[in-house]
Amino acid sequence: MHPAVERLLEILPPGTPPRSRDWAAVEQRLGTSLPDDYKDLVETYGGGVFDETVWLLDPECPDEDYNLLSQHTARAEILADLWRTEAKPTALQDEAEAQVVPWAYVEDSGAYLYWLRRPSQKPEEWTVLLNEGRGPEWESHAESCATFLLAVLTGEARTEYFPDLPSDSHQFDSNDDILA
Repeated sequence: MHPAVERLLEILPPGTPPRSRDWAAVEQRLGTSLPDDYKDLVETYGGGVFDETVWLLDPECPDEDYNLLSQHTARAEILADLWRTEAKPTALQDEAEAQVVPWAYVEDSGAYLYWLRRPSQKPEEWTVLLNEGRGPEWESHAESCATFLLAVLTGEARTEYFPDLPSDSHQFDSNDDILA
């Protein structure tokens, strides 16, 4: 298990029993492998919301708003339209084949957390890009998704997009509980 997921387990137990996903099928549909730390997060917690703020997308969630595969398609279309009139983030301009893949979003803000996927990198080398959602600002974080999530929840992240975190106590609300 990824060290950041192990640390998250120390501060925040999962709400539901872990269950595995068919990662080969998910990755085939996405057309790319996914980082192991993300798979660890989803298999440990499932989809849901951390501290009422960060929604982890789950490839098996029946609700399209919280489904990794559905959001990947939707965000690709939205960003393609956006980039007809606005400049792409610098990180995407540097490499023609670079892409973003959403893995979470921020409650009530429109902000999305993406992986920066470069064809020259393995998924374990992907870093985090945050788009403010209701504007052109992008923020780059040179860490994996689980490491970034841990930093946000503990107040160690260098970002202005989570003003209500860290909280005094942590909670995870599973999609199984929220959407049941």
